Amino acid sequence: MTNHSIIARRDSIATLGALKQAGYKSYSVKDEMRANLIARLGGGQQVFHGIVGYDDSVLPDIERAILSRHNIILLGLRGQAKTRIARAMINLLDEYIPVVEGSEINDDPLHPLSRQARNIIAEAGDDTPIVWLHRSLRFSEKLATPDVTVADLIGDVDPIKAANLRLPYSDERVIHFGLVPRSHRAIFVINELPDLQARIQVALFNILQEGDIQIRGFNMRFPLDIQFVFTANPEDYTNRGSIVTPLKDRIDSQILTHYPRSIEDSRAITVQEADITAEQSAIVAVNDHAKNLIEHIAFAARESEYVDEKSGVSARLTISAYENLVSSVERRALRAGNAHAQVRMSDLIGVIPSITGKIELVYEGEQEGAAKVAHILIGKAVRRLFTDLFPDPEKNKRKSRSNIYADVVGWFAGDTALELPMDLAEDEYRARLEGVAGLRALVERFHGDADDLTQLFLMEFVLHGLAEFSMLSKQLVGVAGGSRFSDMLRSMFSYSDDGDEEGNGSDEDPDDEY
Repeated sequence: MTNHSIIARRDSIATLGALKQAGYKSYSVKDEMRANLIARLGGGQQVFHGIVGYDDSVLPDIERAILSRHNIILLGLRGQAKTRIARAMINLLDEYIPVVEGSEINDDPLHPLSRQARNIIAEAGDDTPIVWLHRSLRFSEKLATPDVTVADLIGDVDPIKAANLRLPYSDERVIHFGLVPRSHRAIFVINELPDLQARIQVALFNILQEGDIQIRGFNMRFPLDIQFVFTANPEDYTNRGSIVTPLKDRIDSQILTHYPRSIEDSRAITVQEADITAEQSAIVAVNDHAKNLIEHIAFAARESEYVDEKSGVSARLTISAYENLVSSVERRALRAGNAHAQVRMSDLIGVIPSITGKIELVYEGEQEGAAKVAHILIGKAVRRLFTDLFPDPEKNKRKSRSNIYADVVGWFAGDTALELPMDLAEDEYRARLEGVAGLRALVERFHGDADDLTQLFLMEFVLHGLAEFSMLSKQLVGVAGGSRFSDMLRSMFSYSDDGDEEGNGSDEDPDDEY
């Protein structure tokens, strides 16, 4: 009879004798995970749920490490799903395992480790009561911080226990076990391993190599059965600490994680993780182009000269930005008393706080300021997406006769300008965009199959894109946000001829033009 069939009828197995009679066999946690992984791979089942973008890179490495029964370290920048992967490994454990009732360290009834469990079995024999421990309780996690002690991880003498039991300190029953021994027959995760002090990392040497621990001066060996998973930023990317070389040598598999390599993967993560309420979904419509634009912001940030690449740009940036974008549209709809609202380019003003809080700036970025850098990143994202949706304006600039943007740009010649405040009413917003000569025709030419609201979004998007390619001038207007588009050349002459000491003839802050 297999262990899985025995687990299925665990309600009738409550003693050590019944467990033996059923034919239960003990396996190490690594052998258990290996067997369950083999079953899933052989059955064509998905092993790790909710992990996107790692199918051809990280996940195969993890599967190989588990098949090899290795302790693992996941090495990568912040926001690369390291902790999520570690937590997902719990699904490779058996649903239940038997434990000596009352055991502090999940003692196996067939192979007890602690003196407490051995004494219980010695007294009760086959009548020793057992309990079935669910896999959700076989996972321990510790964030490494400088204040973590050896006692926290390994254990120490408990004077209160010694006094209550009237035992001398030489009796091992006075020991209070730390997190590691309490994770016997389980998965134990230490996040941000470099933050652990070097002397604490040394305490893990024997556990990883020989599988035993030493607490104070007690001469005892505990062959602990633990699947260790560590997470860390690359050593040379952090100033907080490093992994001592002997410890790193004892970790069997080092697996490098990475950020999403495609817009599609990045967007799938955002959709999966973003917390959008049903109420918001009923009010707000966000088209695919706006969703892709959010992802392009993160990609632009990871390549920006203003952002510290060693710190990384977490996937949480796009998640928070998307949530703020939806909330920005929702707020506009609520203030206008509309039951429904479609996303506009002006709603991107709402994602600024999500960007500034998720990026670490280098010196040049600090000089520009976080808000200005956020505007620059949005502009770069617009520029990237624009060439995916429309012909590259750079290649059309010299074609005066066949320039497909000539009608739109020409409409702004002279004093003609277009203002699109963020809180503009729907009818007025549509009317102003429709009034720009050639704008609707341009969108219909390349996206004629899109619905009306998406085309309206693309009409405004074209204006922002042309501004990024220096074919139109764009300024922020109004306290609530919005944009003013005008002729590029006239705007430049206006600044030089009528400007103040800064050479800016506009009432707007010169930093508002980007």
